[in-house]
Amino acid sequence: MFEYELHRMNHAQLVREAAAQRLSHAAAESVASPRGLRRLGRRSGGQDAEGRVSDGGRGRFVRAA
Repeated sequence: MFEYELHRMNHAQLVREAAAQRLSHAAAESVASPRGLRRLGRRSGGQDAEGRVSDGGRGRFVRAA
């Protein structure tokens, strides 16, 4: 049981470190470009991060054989 508890503590620590690393990368990206700052704000605003998909690109690729 003790080994399991150590494993869970290690897992929780790794999850916290990954979250902190993602946050720092997002912050660095937002500082690097104003567009990144808008994207970061949109993500935290509860809206879709990707936006709408246009139907105008259907003829862009050739048909597969």
